[in-house]
Amino acid sequence: MNSKINIPVTLNTIPNYFSPKIIGEVNDVYIKIVKILGEKVPWHNHKIEDELFYILEGSLEIEIENKPSFQMNKGELYIVKRGVNHKVSSQNECHLMLIENKTALHTGEVSAEITKTIAEQK
Repeated sequence: MNSKINIPVTLNTIPNYFSPKIIGEVNDVYIKIVKILGEKVPWHNHKIEDELFYILEGSLEIEIENKPSFQMNKGELYIVKRGVNHKVSSQNECHLMLIENKTALHTGEVSAEITKTIAEQK
């Protein structure tokens, strides 16, 4: 991918919530965008990699095991460290950018209705 990407236009091409789309690669990481609405993301962790959440539009609720949940809003960024159990949800449509190692499984080792393979994210 050697072309510029219009993120709002690309988000409009994603028909389903909880379906990340890989929009680029930088070294050993994927840059993904996703729309979420509701509470379908299961508790999970990524054993060997960190995960970056950047809010493009809307608000996101993040729950971290054994800590108070918190809300993130447009323009805010948060990194979930490897091995930390977490889940996210949104009461209204939320647009996110995710930065994850290419080895990261979408919902960790938890298989759920929203789990997507890398091939399904391209």
